[in-house]
Amino acid sequence: MFKYTVKRILYFFPTLIAISFLAFGLSKCTPGDPANRCEDSSSLAAINNCEVEYQRWAKLFGLTGPTFYFELTSKAYPDTLYKIIQKDQRENWQALISHYGNWEQISNYKNAIQETQLKLFEIPDSIGKSDVKKIKKELNFLPILSKDKVITSRLNKILQAYNNTPTLRDYLDKEISNLETSYQNIKEKAKPSQLYIPTIHWYGFDNQYHNWVTNFMIGDFGTSYKTSRPVASEIRDAIFWTFAMMMLSIFVAYFAAIPLGVFSAKNKGLRFDKITTVGLFMLYSLPSFWIATMLVVFFTTPEYGAWTDIFPSIGLGDLPSDAPFWNRFWETASHLILPVFCISYNSLAFISRQMRGGMIEVIQQDYIRTAKAKGLGKSQVIWKHAFRNSLFPIITLFANVFPAALAGSVVIEVIFNIPGMGKLTLASILEQNYPVVFAILMLAAVMTMVGMLVADILYAMTDPRISFDKK
Repeated sequence: MFKYTVKRILYFFPTLIAISFLAFGLSKCTPGDPANRCEDSSSLAAINNCEVEYQRWAKLFGLTGPTFYFELTSKAYPDTLYKIIQKDQRENWQALISHYGNWEQISNYKNAIQETQLKLFEIPDSIGKSDVKKIKKELNFLPILSKDKVITSRLNKILQAYNNTPTLRDYLDKEISNLETSYQNIKEKAKPSQLYIPTIHWYGFDNQYHNWVTNFMIGDFGTSYKTSRPVASEIRDAIFWTFAMMMLSIFVAYFAAIPLGVFSAKNKGLRFDKITTVGLFMLYSLPSFWIATMLVVFFTTPEYGAWTDIFPSIGLGDLPSDAPFWNRFWETASHLILPVFCISYNSLAFISRQMRGGMIEVIQQDYIRTAKAKGLGKSQVIWKHAFRNSLFPIITLFANVFPAALAGSVVIEVIFNIPGMGKLTLASILEQNYPVVFAILMLAAVMTMVGMLVADILYAMTDPRISFDKK
């Protein structure tokens, strides 16, 4: 058993690495730029401040440095492109490279835009104020444009505004000429053949993926895009309520489902079995979101009669944190009754049917008939011989308990306004708070593998015939 457990744990690592590749790759495909939080470009000081702020946020969110250990690309792409940390601009320069394949000329064009932008702030306000404003506006678009038709149109508008005020030549003649020439050189000196020569850029271990996965392994899941808090603290706040509800629902479901399934199998074909079969199928067919909504509507308000106001409304109660512990405990417990029921009833129906099916299959085996022939009592045959060997389907289902206890129920937590993992996941997706989403994805993967390992160990404990050491 020990060797098998160690072997399975070692198997976890390649699986986790594959999942981490998937999660990290998806995070790089997400839209938006969380580090871009500054829109003030009215002055040179404001632009410099925005750049400093952008670098600070990018570093905080782990968006600086190379993406991976290496990059398989073409010779046209430089190995320093990752140093352009602004996402929209980097993607624009990548698009230009994919069109023309000459990074040297594209880099000159990029520098010409920056030099022109800086020079505009040296022009006195008394000289062509409106035309300078137009030029600034058009220049701001150039770093995020890659289509020739659109770029040419913007450059023509810059030249038109530049020619409207002759005195601008004393300030911008060199910069405007350099800007126009540098873009023409991109098209005239294109090297599309460079795009077909493969190359590998090696960056080493100081990259975004390596930093992300190593931090994850020590419990640092990154920083929330929304609140700027550590993701671990947000998950820690939410997981308590999800774990409490799921553990209660699992206890209720298994505590009721296993005896119910055993007695149904024991009384197969009798009235008890028929009634429970119909009742459990009805429970299983009712969607939890509908049941939850009906319970909130009819049993948490006096609108339909004083007798319907049985349970407290949604949420976890309004008592302050400094209230006596037991007062807060009973207040919260009363709010969890309905959500725990909504999570439990579906599992109860499913587990009991699985238990019934497993028990019926086992009691038809030869060794059960042999036990009966030896004169053992019916209860002893059922609970001592048949029950243990019919637990395999239940153990298989038990493997899903671990990820479920982490992920929670999105629908139930939203309907009952429970600040758990399900609600946190949905809110993070809607807010594009991807560090939280992918941290939960990775944790769910870990808990799934832990559940499978625990299920395998329970198999061996349940059936002595299973020996993992022989494998």
